[in-house]
Amino acid sequence: MPKALHDGDIVAGDAAKADRDWRKAMSDNVAMALLVYTALQIFVTVNALKQGVSSTLPYFALIILVAGIIPACRWFEKRWRDLSDTQAADPELKSAFRRDQLMLWGLAILLPLLLTGFFKAIFA
Repeated sequence: MPKALHDGDIVAGDAAKADRDWRKAMSDNVAMALLVYTALQIFVTVNALKQGVSSTLPYFALIILVAGIIPACRWFEKRWRDLSDTQAADPELKSAFRRDQLMLWGLAILLPLLLTGFFKAIFA
């Protein structure tokens, strides 16, 4: 039969989970933001372009726009990737992390919508 856990083991386990690695958290945010950005580009921007242009232009635009966002996402990730192990667990970096997180998600969500409006204005 397995040995029962002691209260000390549970506290130690919770403390280990409480340490947040800002590097991994930003990397996860970048990956998810790229997925959301690409999905919005496919379903919003390309559909809007297809209504006004009957060619491969919407698909070419999608490739260019997705390729264009990658350097911005890499910049966010690089800022956090180069932290030391001590810095990566520093709770004082939470506000800086939240600022970058908001900018990243704002870019991922708003850029496709703004581009759609821009393309609709041009092709309308």
